[in-house]
Amino acid sequence: MDRTTVEDQGVRLRPLRRTDAADVVAACSDPLTQRFLPLLPQPYTEADALWWIEEGAEAEWRQGGGVWAIADPRTDRLLGTIGLHRVIRERAQAEVGYWVAPWARGRGVATAATVALGAHAFAHGFARLELLTELENVASQRVALAAGFQREAVRRGVAPDRDGARTDLVAFARLAGDPPGPVARWLPDLPGGELSDGVVTLRPLLPGDEDFLHTLLNQPDVVATSVPPVAPDRREIELRCARSQAHWLAGDRADLVILDTATGRPAGDIGLYYQERNTGQAMIGYAMLPEWRGRGFPTRAVQLVALWAFAETSIARLVAGTNPQNAGSQRVLEKAGFQREGYHRSRLPGAHGRRVDDVLFAMVASDLLSRAASAEG
Repeated sequence: MDRTTVEDQGVRLRPLRRTDAADVVAACSDPLTQRFLPLLPQPYTEADALWWIEEGAEAEWRQGGGVWAIADPRTDRLLGTIGLHRVIRERAQAEVGYWVAPWARGRGVATAATVALGAHAFAHGFARLELLTELENVASQRVALAAGFQREAVRRGVAPDRDGARTDLVAFARLAGDPPGPVARWLPDLPGGELSDGVVTLRPLLPGDEDFLHTLLNQPDVVATSVPPVAPDRREIELRCARSQAHWLAGDRADLVILDTATGRPAGDIGLYYQERNTGQAMIGYAMLPEWRGRGFPTRAVQLVALWAFAETSIARLVAGTNPQNAGSQRVLEKAGFQREGYHRSRLPGAHGRRVDDVLFAMVASDLLSRAASAEG
């Protein structure tokens, strides 16, 4: 790659300079930068910045990649850096890596720089660009999708952290021939960040929900109807909360917390699992804390999820299964507009190596329309 300054997408990409050192120190001392770049020196000093500018970045240029400052076109102040790393010449492939300074976050700088660098790299002979990020780094995954990188796979234990452990990374890639624009998502964000009917509110499961979720999923009756019927440990709960947004962005599942709108307290959870994209079928499941049962919250939550799914996604059919003895859950589904469709013998794993039967319920968009028309009539 040459060291051409690139002006595109509202940002400037230029070689780093010694005068950028103070801004590099400030950005690389930021806790969020250090969290997702765990091998940065701590504390990060001016000497570290100058070494990176004069030696580290230079090494990337010699290896066929490069490192650019992301700069404000008006002031030329450094907003971050972006580079092409781990170049594989025979494959015409490189890895995109970036960070954005605290004073530039929330402005679309990373997406703009990634789009600009991608176009520049493809114009100079690269055929494939990869972008790897932690499953917990939701912001970086959003950048990848917005810049037209398609999610490919999770690479287990690929990156070392400061403590010597290994971290999983999710891989995105963009090819020279891919269409322009962002990657379409199977499960979009909720409008306004939540769904509500005034009685219950649904919001995404997030880090910080660990205590609530651990209590909920360790209720004996919830464990008994889980697949498999095993209580999750604390580490599983922590990973589920930390990585829930990664699954949402991937279009695999949407995990939601059911809140009592009046108090804001968590009462239960509901999940939508998009397990059959080719047929447009998704599955829902839900659970409530004992003190919130009997108030109609699950029915309201199911209806809210169904309305969102049919209106905002390509989902054409929702299914849910219940234990044949779980009359309460069957009433929830029937009140929400689901219809019983079948009885599946020995469908699910049960306790002690046994198999359990499953009663299948389903809903299609016309069921909701019929209920709405009946209510108005």
